[in-house]
Amino acid sequence: MSIIPLFGHDAVRARLAAQADRGKLPASLLFHGAAGVGKQRLALWLAQRLVCPNPDRPCGGCQQCRYADSLQHPDIHWIYPHPNVPGAADWPFDDLKDVQETRIAERLEAQGLYARPDGSNGIYKSDAVYLRHVASRSPAMASRKVIIIGDAERMVPQQANPEAANMLLKLLEEPPADTSLILTSSEPSAMLQTVRSRVVSVRVPPLTEEAVRAFLESPIVSQKLPNLHANELVKMAGGAPGTLIGEGDRGTAITRAKALLAAADGGAEQRLRAAFTAGSSKARGAFTDVLDALTVLVHERTRDAAHRGDERTARRAARLVPLIENAKESAAGNANPQLVTAQLLETIAGVPK
Repeated sequence: MSIIPLFGHDAVRARLAAQADRGKLPASLLFHGAAGVGKQRLALWLAQRLVCPNPDRPCGGCQQCRYADSLQHPDIHWIYPHPNVPGAADWPFDDLKDVQETRIAERLEAQGLYARPDGSNGIYKSDAVYLRHVASRSPAMASRKVIIIGDAERMVPQQANPEAANMLLKLLEEPPADTSLILTSSEPSAMLQTVRSRVVSVRVPPLTEEAVRAFLESPIVSQKLPNLHANELVKMAGGAPGTLIGEGDRGTAITRAKALLAAADGGAEQRLRAAFTAGSSKARGAFTDVLDALTVLVHERTRDAAHRGDERTARRAARLVPLIENAKESAAGNANPQLVTAQLLETIAGVPK
């Protein structure tokens, strides 16, 4: 079994490939962009390219490429948010390795298609311990090792314990010569500044409509999606088709985002009611999904108004985007979602119509 291929991102791939071929690829990278655009899949593609021994890489046919496609390459290590296991940081390395292999097997079973981890999941001290062991060892098969840390902002758990991130600072600053590190994040502002300062940022943009349609038409993907017209799915994706996996959560986020827009255009009582029902502080991932959906809806409102020639409405809608982005930054910290929502709705209501 293999994971789904990478769709789109041709320009980013070409740039990364050129840097790798010239020996100029930074040792520590941060892929950042909207949730669901394929940052972790892009990181896996780059890892496969780095371990492939053939000139036309990744060739897809050699043993190392096949191992990479099946998430079984011994020199590619992929860490991502998961439920906490108390005391795991004190386990022997072999036990940590067994747990990690079990997690990877779950992603392989889903062929690389998975819903975004909920807000209670994180990257913990045990993961940092595991990665330090991995980095200290020689590659098993390839000429180098590649470590991927998905949703790296979760290295600071919600209880504000920075141990996992702090333990990785030295590794990020001075990785072994045979090791590449790739972090991904949809909320880079939520990462420790000391971590961000040690990586080279690469923006991963939304997919083109053509790439989104190709992704949605894949037999692997189509069976996991609701029975909606392709045009509706493309519109819902907003250039980030990964958000459609686990569409129930995505659909809920879109419904709540529409309610927020309606409340912002309503009266003070309606805005307060909407703020009161915003996501709790224990579900920040879900609340951020609503804000992401709100951004998509505002972009759609801008495009629709511009298409109708309603310049005034288009300009107003465009001014809402930075307001929502500011709310996302607040939500990424310890700010109360109800307070963030109340402030956002009042600010939107104050933008002249």
